[in-house]
Amino acid sequence: MNAVARNQFERVSVQLKTLIDLAKSASALNLRHGQIRSAQSGEYMSRLKGRGMEFDETRIYQPGDDIRSIDWRVTARSDKTHTKIYREERERPVFIAVDYRPTMDFATRGVFKSVQAAKIAALLAWAGQRQGDQIGGQVFNQFDSKELKPKSGKHALLRFLNTLAKPNFATESEMDLNHVLSRLNHHVRPGSLVYIISDFRGFDASSEAHLSRLTRHCELVLIHVYDPLESHFPEKGIYRLTNGLRDVFIDSGDKQRILNYQQRFQQQQQYLQTLSKKWRVTLLQCATTDDPVEVLR
Repeated sequence: MNAVARNQFERVSVQLKTLIDLAKSASALNLRHGQIRSAQSGEYMSRLKGRGMEFDETRIYQPGDDIRSIDWRVTARSDKTHTKIYREERERPVFIAVDYRPTMDFATRGVFKSVQAAKIAALLAWAGQRQGDQIGGQVFNQFDSKELKPKSGKHALLRFLNTLAKPNFATESEMDLNHVLSRLNHHVRPGSLVYIISDFRGFDASSEAHLSRLTRHCELVLIHVYDPLESHFPEKGIYRLTNGLRDVFIDSGDKQRILNYQQRFQQQQQYLQTLSKKWRVTLLQCATTDDPVEVLR
C-alpha cells in the first residue's frame, strides 16, 4: 500500500499502529482535571470524588477551605472548627468509553468521527498511564459493548488500544445508548475519572439519568465529536453523501430543510452545555478536522 492509500485508509479506519504512535504526543497532556476549566461548563472547577481521594489528616479550619470538608466530630469535641485534608490516590482508575455506533462512521473532512474518538481515547490512555493511573474502558456499538477493568501497567494500556483497533463486536442482538450507559454505571468504580467520547446521538432524558448517577461518585468528562457539516451546511449546491452502499443527495438550496438540520445540531450543543453546568462536569468539543492533542490541552 502506497503512502497516499495508507493515509486515506487511516482516515476511515482505526489502526493500532496509529494509536501506539500517539504515545509521544500524549506526553504534553495532564489528566488532572481538577485544574482544568471547561469553556462550556461555566466557572466550575471539577473536584475529585469517592475513592479517588484518601483521607490524610485533620487540621484547624483556614479561610478558603471547602466547608463541605469540615470534620464536625472533631469540631464538636474541640470546640474549634477543623477541616479534613485529603490526598489523591497514586493509582486512580481512568475509564474511557468510546462510541463506535454507525453515526460515528462519518466525516466530510478530516477523519471519521470514530477514528477521531479512538485517537482521543489513545491520547488519554497514554497520558494516564504515564501519570501512574489505572487504564480501562468501554468500547461499544449498536450491537455490543466491551468493558475492560482498569489496571496498571503498559499491558493494560496496550490491551485497551488493541480493543479500540479490533473490538470484535458480537452481532446477535441490538442495544441502545441507555443500555450502554447502564453498563457503564455498573462497571465504573467510585472515584474514577470517566471520559465518554461520542457524538451523543440518541441522548435523551433516560441517558441523562444514567450520567447523573455517575457524577455522584466519579469525575466525568464528556467529549463531543462532530463533523463540520453537522454544525454548518455549505453554500448553495447539491451534495452527494454515501456509506459505500447507497447514495444520498442533499440540496442545500432547500433553506427550510437546512435550517431545521442546523437547528437540531445547535439544540444538541445547547443541551450538552446545559447538562455540563447542571452536573458540574467538563465538556469538550472536537471536530473531525481538529488536532485532538490541542483539544485535550
